[in-house]
Amino acid sequence: MNSADYGPIGLVVIQATSLCNLDCSYCYLPDRQKRHQFDLNQMPLLLQRIYESPFWGPHLSILWHAGEPLTLPCSYYDEATKCLEKATAELQQQGVVIDQHIQTNATLINDQWAACIKRNQIEVGVSIDGPECIHDSHRRFRNGNGSHRLTMRGIRTLQDHGIPFHAIAVLTHEALDQPDEMYEFLRDEGIHHVGFNVEEQEGVHAHSSMQGLRREKQYREFLRRFWRRNQRDGFPIKLREFDQVLEMISVGQRLRQNEMNRPYSILSVDAAGNFSTFDPELLSVETERYGLFNLGNLRDLSLEDATQTEAFRQLQQDMNAGMAQCRSQCDYYGFCGGGTGSNKYWEHGTLNASETCACRFSTKIPVDVLLEQLEEQSATAS
Repeated sequence: MNSADYGPIGLVVIQATSLCNLDCSYCYLPDRQKRHQFDLNQMPLLLQRIYESPFWGPHLSILWHAGEPLTLPCSYYDEATKCLEKATAELQQQGVVIDQHIQTNATLINDQWAACIKRNQIEVGVSIDGPECIHDSHRRFRNGNGSHRLTMRGIRTLQDHGIPFHAIAVLTHEALDQPDEMYEFLRDEGIHHVGFNVEEQEGVHAHSSMQGLRREKQYREFLRRFWRRNQRDGFPIKLREFDQVLEMISVGQRLRQNEMNRPYSILSVDAAGNFSTFDPELLSVETERYGLFNLGNLRDLSLEDATQTEAFRQLQQDMNAGMAQCRSQCDYYGFCGGGTGSNKYWEHGTLNASETCACRFSTKIPVDVLLEQLEEQSATAS
């Protein structure tokens, strides 16, 4: 094993609980009605596994995720912070940076949660799909009621407490015909750091409303309109899909691979302590071709020893073969670094695959639209 081909581990995704208070129509998680919970007694072992391995690096982000992390009490995250500080005190004194993040639907955020987020210095990501008519078409409670009102209450609570956040909006076909409404909603509500996650065929969500050439054409028009409205207002909204490409262009950088296909750039851990690497969406997913994507359990197996298992070798072999296809076939490779395994698996049944519908929406179309708009700007300026 050449450890230079692995890591460093920059992100640890912990499934704090499988339970979610919403039942979003496009969710890929199978157990979101069950209350599996990550036992914080596992935290010292998790950190030990990371720092005994050759894969750790100078900056580690802990992301609490899947289903809704705030269905656990504030005290859970108070205790988690204490565990992190105690287990990594010496490392942090030596300059290792360790921070916490949480991805939430924001429906449960109140003053108590805002205080918890502040005292534990947790960075916040909020899932909000746009104005009420778009958001509530898919992001509902199990009784069928929409969640928009409570999500916006949570967002305003964060804003009132001066807590910065970024947003993720899942784009479905309902949004594509309403670029102006989407833009104006985000601008007017002060939601200025946004990433678009296009609805995907993934996990238990076997079909997406965003597949096909018609949807791709709509998405191009949506992004064009969004860019132009944003440009007209002086770019108040930082859109992840454009900003990442602009940054690479400005520094002349291109990707050779990405954190989703480089082993141990990301470590994912479920509530029972089972772990995997590559794409977090593969954690604890059982498939016909690969079985479980999990590599083992923290109690039984080190991260380094996991790389010697047959399961890991097959995953890495197929992942590398798929990346090689992308590299040889795709002019956009430098902007995506070879795609993501979960999309390849759910669309093609294997990691040894290249183009996906997801990569056209996440990389190819945004790059095309951005370059087109930059060329228009240049032509107008001259």
